Amino acid sequence: MEALPQLAIAWSAVIVATFLARIIGLTPVLYYLGAGCLLVNIGWLPEQPHQLVSGLADLGIVLIMFTIGFEEQASHFMASVKRSWGIALFGALAPFGATYAITWYLWQDFVTSLVCGLAMTATAVSLTMTILQGNGLGRSKVATRIMTSAVLDDIASLALVAIVIPIAAGDTAPNLFEILRVLGLATLFFVVVAAMSRLLSWVNANIFTNARFWARLGFADLSGTEPTQLTVLALMLFGLVLGILAHEFGFHPAVGAYLAGLILRDEYFSSERKVDNNLRTIGNALHSLSFSWIGPIFFVVLGTRMQLSWQLVQDVLPHAVVLTAAIFFAQISSAALAARYTGGMQKAASVMIGIGMIGRAELAFVVMDICYVQLKILTAGPFFTLVFTSFLLNILLPIAITLWKPIYAAEVERNAQKASFKRPQTANKNESSNQ
Repeated sequence: MEALPQLAIAWSAVIVATFLARIIGLTPVLYYLGAGCLLVNIGWLPEQPHQLVSGLADLGIVLIMFTIGFEEQASHFMASVKRSWGIALFGALAPFGATYAITWYLWQDFVTSLVCGLAMTATAVSLTMTILQGNGLGRSKVATRIMTSAVLDDIASLALVAIVIPIAAGDTAPNLFEILRVLGLATLFFVVVAAMSRLLSWVNANIFTNARFWARLGFADLSGTEPTQLTVLALMLFGLVLGILAHEFGFHPAVGAYLAGLILRDEYFSSERKVDNNLRTIGNALHSLSFSWIGPIFFVVLGTRMQLSWQLVQDVLPHAVVLTAAIFFAQISSAALAARYTGGMQKAASVMIGIGMIGRAELAFVVMDICYVQLKILTAGPFFTLVFTSFLLNILLPIAITLWKPIYAAEVERNAQKASFKRPQTANKNESSNQ
C-alpha cells in the first residue's frame, strides 16, 4: 500500500502542475520538477520513492522518447547527423571546459574537476524534446538537430564514463582496449538497429501485404487494418525491448526507445485510405500515455532528488549559480556558433539549438550517483553543486525556449515568405523564356 499513496500524490501534482502551466503559459515540465522538489521537502514524498513509482518513472521516460521518435521521420534524422557533428562536438567541449575551470578554482582537485566536467557534458535529451513538444516544435528542424546532437553527445559521454570513472576511482589505468571496446559496442548497437529497420521493411513488403490473412489469424490490428489497444501495446513492447537492448550495450534505455520509434515508418500502419486515421489513433494513444499519464512521473521523481536544508543552500547555491551561468552561456554560444557555421542553420534557429542543449538530467544524474553514492569520488560540496546546477539549468531551459520561440517563429515565417516570393518570380522567368 505504500506505493499507492505516493502514486496518488504524484498524479495529483501532475494535474495541478498542468493547470498552472496552462494559466501561466510555460511548459508543464518545469512545474513537474518543482512539484517533486516541493513534495520531497515538505515530507509528502520520500527522497527514494517506492519501487513501483520509480519503475513507472523509468517506464515514463522510455515511453516519452519512443513517442517522440515515432512522430519523427528516420530520413530527417539521418540527414541531420551529417550536419550535427559540429553541434555535438563544440556543444560538449565548451560546457566541459567551463565546468572544469570553475570546479578547479573552487576545490583544486583534478579528479573532482574531471568528474564534474564529465557530468555536465551530456544534454538532457528527453527533457529538451518534451519541452519542444509542449511548445509545438517537436517535429521542427531544430528539434531534429538537437536530438541528433544530444544522442551523439550521449555516445561520447558514455564512452568517457566507461573510461574515466574507473581511472578516477583508482581501479584501472587507461588502455586502448577499453576505449575500443566502448566504441565497438556503440557501433554494434547502431548496426543492430539498422538491421532491425531493414527487417521491418522486408516484413512489411513481403508478409503484411495480405491483410485478410492476418485478419483471419486475429492480428488485423497489427497489420494496420484496425489500430486498437493491441497495436499500441505491441508498439510499446517494441520500444521497451529496444530500450533494454540499448541498456545492455551501455546506453540509456531512452536512446533505444527513441530509435525504436524512429525506424517505424508510416506505411507500416497504412491500409489503403486508412493511413491518416490509423496514425492519428495510434499517435493520440501514445501521446496520452507518454505526456499525461506515465511520462510526467519521471519528472516528478527527478524533482525529488532535490532534498534541501537551509545550511546546504547557503553553502552550495553561490557555487551553483556561478556554474549555471558559465554553462548556460558556454553551451548556448558554442552550440549556436556550431549550428550556424557547421550546420548551415539560420541565426534564430542556431540560438534555439544552443538553448535546447542546456538541459541536464538522465546521464548527468547517473554520473553523479556513481561518483558520489557508489564510488565516493565526489564529496558533498561538489555533488550538491552539480545537483543544484542541473536543477537550475532545467528551470532555465523551458523559460529560455518559451522566450526565444517568437523570435524563432518570426524567422521561420520570413523564410517562408521569401521562398513563396521566389517561386512566382522563377515561374514568370520560365514563362518568358518559353515565350
